[in-house]
Amino acid sequence: MRLRLVPRSLAGQLTLLLLLALAIAQGVAVALFAWERIEAVRHAHRDNVVLRATTVVRLLRDTPPTLHDAVVVAASTDFTRFSLTEGPLVARTGAGRRTVAIAARFSSALGVGRDRVRVAPLWTRHPHHGDREWGSRSGRHDRDEDHDDDYDEDHDDDYDHDEEHGHGPRHGRLWWFTTSVGLRDGRWLNIEVGPPPGAPPWGAAFVLSFLLSALGIAVVTVLTGRRIAKPMRNLAVAADRLGRGEAVEDLPEAGPQETRKTVHAFNVMRERLDRFVRDRTTMLAAVSHDLRTPITSMRLHAELVEDEETRTRLVDTLDEMQRMTEDTLAFIREDMHREGTRAVDLHALVDSVAADLVDLGYEIAVGDCDRILVPCRTVALRRMLRNLLENACTYGASARVRISQDGGQAFVVVEDEGPGITPADLERVFEPFVRIEASRNPETGGTGLGLAIARSIARGHGGDIRLENRDTGGLRATVTLPGAGRASAV
Repeated sequence: MRLRLVPRSLAGQLTLLLLLALAIAQGVAVALFAWERIEAVRHAHRDNVVLRATTVVRLLRDTPPTLHDAVVVAASTDFTRFSLTEGPLVARTGAGRRTVAIAARFSSALGVGRDRVRVAPLWTRHPHHGDREWGSRSGRHDRDEDHDDDYDEDHDDDYDHDEEHGHGPRHGRLWWFTTSVGLRDGRWLNIEVGPPPGAPPWGAAFVLSFLLSALGIAVVTVLTGRRIAKPMRNLAVAADRLGRGEAVEDLPEAGPQETRKTVHAFNVMRERLDRFVRDRTTMLAAVSHDLRTPITSMRLHAELVEDEETRTRLVDTLDEMQRMTEDTLAFIREDMHREGTRAVDLHALVDSVAADLVDLGYEIAVGDCDRILVPCRTVALRRMLRNLLENACTYGASARVRISQDGGQAFVVVEDEGPGITPADLERVFEPFVRIEASRNPETGGTGLGLAIARSIARGHGGDIRLENRDTGGLRATVTLPGAGRASAV
């Protein structure tokens, strides 16, 4: 069974679309908030370093030299290390935007000149990665002046770029900085600043918010989608019923503006079709009915003809005209009459029609099958089956009937042992008043309306009738009826 990722219904597709939009919007919002949180932590970490450095400088000024080493050790943390040296670890401040800004902040907070504050980028390992030697004094900054100039000029811009775009560590390391501050006693306070503790970009509150928003939107969307789709479902059902020839009332015009316009157009179309069919059938019924009077009058005059042969030919012709008129009226009544639709057992209906014809002397065999229920107009369907069975028995001596179901459609197959008809006439015989006497029994009569009426009834039920010649001889008529469903035998 194939898994469908996209639902077929309007409500399902609308729900999926809004949930995707919500997921994208929430993802962007969470990503932006996470980035802001990380930036806030970084700025707070730098501010804390400046504040801590200011405190340490003041302590060094106010305490005796014997306590200076203890003050430096106590002020150091896993993320910031202080040290006192005779010379600066940083030769001069780099030319990058961020290093200049950091130097200015230290100079302002400590109240010393710019020439007494030097800042350079620092290669470090993140402490959380298990390497606590991020600030080791391995001579990394203990370079001569020329070497340090090359270091600052070559790498300071890279430091700014990585910091600004939040890039990860190069070769497993992160860019931060080292600051050297000149003290009054001539020594230098060196501050090696590593990366701050990581700020979790995702929070439980955001996940919970996303889930609750998704659930709320899904519920509202499903309810709204069903409300929007309900008029369209009613329209589809009404169109199907109209196509089967059932009586359909005007649909209520509800829903969005586009749906209202569609339903209104359907109601107008249905009314126009009904008016057209009524006008056509009324006119034909009136013509056919009015023909009865002149035919009866002509029959009376034909009876007065003295020549027996002429009288017989006239009477036979008038009888044929009478049958054609009656069949035409029956054909029109089928279009005008709107019988109610109900579910019936197709096998039982076929078997009942066949039994009536067997009593009249026809030879008909109906095959066994499961109970199949079809929605139909019973009187009309009986007439269709009777026309097909009579046609098969008249021109093929006997008839065999098979009933089956496949994919929600029911099939009634009627086969005879007659001579069949030419392929060119397989469709033409369904036209009213067409008789293929050359290919059928020339002694039989008929007005040529039987198959036309049968196909009209089948198509009025949303189905059809198809004729084909059998390979072993004879004709096969296949009736297709939609909406079939199996039912357990009672």
